[in-house]
Amino acid sequence: MRYEGTIYRPPSEAGSLLIQATVGCPHNKCTFCGLYKKKQFRVRPVAEIKEDLDAARETYGPYVQTLFFPDGNTIIMKTKDLADIFNYAREQFPYLQRITVYGSAQYILKKSPEDFKILKEAGLDRIHSGMESGDDEVLRRIKKGATAKQTIDAGLRVKEAGIELSEYLIIGIGGVSLSEQHALGSARVLNAIDPDFIRLRTFIPARRTPLGQEYLQGTFELPGPHQMLRETRLILENLNTTGLFLSDHISNLVNLNGKLPEDKAKMLKLLDYALTLDETRFQKNDPDYI
Repeated sequence: MRYEGTIYRPPSEAGSLLIQATVGCPHNKCTFCGLYKKKQFRVRPVAEIKEDLDAARETYGPYVQTLFFPDGNTIIMKTKDLADIFNYAREQFPYLQRITVYGSAQYILKKSPEDFKILKEAGLDRIHSGMESGDDEVLRRIKKGATAKQTIDAGLRVKEAGIELSEYLIIGIGGVSLSEQHALGSARVLNAIDPDFIRLRTFIPARRTPLGQEYLQGTFELPGPHQMLRETRLILENLNTTGLFLSDHISNLVNLNGKLPEDKAKMLKLLDYALTLDETRFQKNDPDYI
């Protein structure tokens, strides 16, 4: 298998075969993200992707069960090409249980419901989508490239196709000033979509990003641990969703994992306990983490 640059994948894809289908991110403007800044976006030829699938079959045999196609926003590929590599992967790995890609709202909406029907039939099982926030002012400030309404429309399009949707939400991305509206707006968007998974990430400024520089210069005020926890609590208490709520990342302050709505009270109780602890008990944010 051939890889260009550093390859990023969600923690939930830790056991997955990684086959790079795109290089970089077609948007690459988010002010908080430095993952793809050194890459010029391009789509790899289908023939090359199939060669890497062949190499994986030779290396691992036919028993691969989960497959993730990075880099950022692989959903942007032509529908016929995606369907081609999905079908080919299932031929090579007959025990496959899941094929997954990244896809943010603006690129999901470039595909029609019919496109998603084709992709579902070809074997696409799940899309990881970074909504980051459900508040339009926060989305504009971080240059996400989508509005709250577009995030909802995209999420519903995926769900209506019968494809699992994993939405990512960044705690603290609105800073101190927009914390409450970020929380309430995010809960509204998530309620409208009802994704299969809500996955939390806590914002840690990275020096080599625009938002990281704002933090270092003092123009972006990062919430402290207790405000991060209160923001998380405000989101959770306003959720009326039915999927999994997961804190599956090292950045998070508390391990919140449960099924909604059944486990909401238990998770709120854990947050309330965490808020009784001194802030020094929580990890420090490091602006040099990238």
